[in-house]
Amino acid sequence: MTTRILNQLWSPIAALTSHWDGEVNAQICVGISNASIVPEKPRVLVQIYKENYSHLLISKSGAFALNFLSLETTELIKAFGFSSGRHTNKLENVSYTTKTTGSPILNNCIAYLDCNIINAMDAGDMTCYLADVLEGGMFQNEPLLRIREAREAIPEEWNREWDQHNQYSINTSREIIDNISYTPWQTP
Repeated sequence: MTTRILNQLWSPIAALTSHWDGEVNAQICVGISNASIVPEKPRVLVQIYKENYSHLLISKSGAFALNFLSLETTELIKAFGFSSGRHTNKLENVSYTTKTTGSPILNNCIAYLDCNIINAMDAGDMTCYLADVLEGGMFQNEPLLRIREAREAIPEEWNREWDQHNQYSINTSREIIDNISYTPWQTP
């Protein structure tokens, strides 16, 4: 019962992009939350698993961008979510620009937020990053893609692959979830 409740808390699906030392990467991110009610000080909170290549790039650069997806961009879920950027350049054939932080902004996303990390909390298997939103924009006036909509839109084969990837992540997380460091975040 608890899992059914918690599964409804996932945010819109975004392609989180990052960069460091000439490398760029993208991953699918579903742990995103608004973290400020002050209009002139927009902030977000994202959860990134430590096993993800993006975690390394984000922790080194102190920045990332959130590129929000639509039903027309579900192919990016497979491209960015089912393999590691350690072994392939996921953005090699993807058109993008950069903004303030240098993180890739995908040309086919419906909206983006370019973010600079200001704090972090170790959660064992993941890190929760608090970030200032330096700039953002909407390219299309469409609703942001949610997990349920994406699952219904993608082929069944992708759903099976998504489930396998999630099971691998769950098994990996079980091994490290209680290994929490209380060392304060240091801005790169």
